[in-house]
Amino acid sequence: MEAAEYMKKALALAKIALGYTSPNPVVGCVIVKDGEIVGTGYHHQAGAPHAEVLALQEAGDRATGATVYVTLEPCAHYGRTPPCARTLVQHKIKKVVIAMLDPNPLVAGKGAAILRQAGIVVEVGLLSAEAVKLNEVFIKNMLSNIPFIAIKLAQSLDGCIATRTGHSQWITNAWSRQYGQYLRSIYDGILVGINTILEDNPLLTCRVRREGQVVPHQPIRIVLDTYGRTPLSSQVVNDKTARTIIMTTAQCPQEKKEALLAAGVTVLTAPTANTGCVDLHAALQLLRQEGIGSILVEGGSTIHGSFFDAKLVDKIYAFLGNSIIGGTCALCSVAGEGVDGLEECVPLHYDSIEIHDDNILIQAYNVAREGAYVHWNH
Repeated sequence: MEAAEYMKKALALAKIALGYTSPNPVVGCVIVKDGEIVGTGYHHQAGAPHAEVLALQEAGDRATGATVYVTLEPCAHYGRTPPCARTLVQHKIKKVVIAMLDPNPLVAGKGAAILRQAGIVVEVGLLSAEAVKLNEVFIKNMLSNIPFIAIKLAQSLDGCIATRTGHSQWITNAWSRQYGQYLRSIYDGILVGINTILEDNPLLTCRVRREGQVVPHQPIRIVLDTYGRTPLSSQVVNDKTARTIIMTTAQCPQEKKEALLAAGVTVLTAPTANTGCVDLHAALQLLRQEGIGSILVEGGSTIHGSFFDAKLVDKIYAFLGNSIIGGTCALCSVAGEGVDGLEECVPLHYDSIEIHDDNILIQAYNVAREGAYVHWNH
């Protein structure tokens, strides 16, 4: 196997834990000696052993003189676990190939420096683009005090999410809906507006168990509710499968806040924006303080529009069904104020396009997002 193949395996291992390691990054590690893989590991969850430690445990004595392929620079600081860079030194590793350096200021090249000072050969940058994409949430969290924001659009080919009569089931197919469940499993939170709660009374839980995981990862449910209209009878209030946060404003009656708190719901009060709704920038700062590093925004069109208007979108998952709805009264997928000129649009880069059973999934990035052009491979 070539070096890139070993790193691809390490990246695949890291991907297994997406959604489970927050606030930590996902990391995979492969140890190779004499052309044979002798140890593998990945970071399962925050507080658990790091990928390098698990791989070293599997390799045992065979780690001496081996080459380590790891998706993220080995840590150099003492946290819940000892620094992995020093552990690799103790096991007399010959060479370490690192996909990307760690954006964490506590590490930031220090792990690689420890290895080099011990006489270990260090190479940085193999499949760095793939590694950066895998830890895009962690990078954003290291650079910003607001969560990574992903928007999920499920729409007809002409950009509608419902007909003029409100009919919407189902615009996209079973594969798209299943993939949507997967997305819920990799983000810390799932966000909707109060209209979605009032119209659909959704559960907003993840119903897929991924490979290598015992139970589904449940995102924290977040409802933007300016006036505190969330019914106490709603599923997001009564179901205890996942935590629920109601993000409201001073316009929510105090007795409603107390009733929600008594029902076990977290209530956060954000300032009111000029639009009369929740100030999104302030709300995201509050959510970051709650430990939420990434949010999947699932609609509806008003909420989607507010995030685009505020230039807060990092990534887009656009699911396109095989239908044209048409009509001036059909509901578009992104409402809000919109832009006056095309130069005001969020600049997008199409990352991938897939076709599955006559549905299209486009994954795109805001090229102006924080951390977009940072290359952690120097």
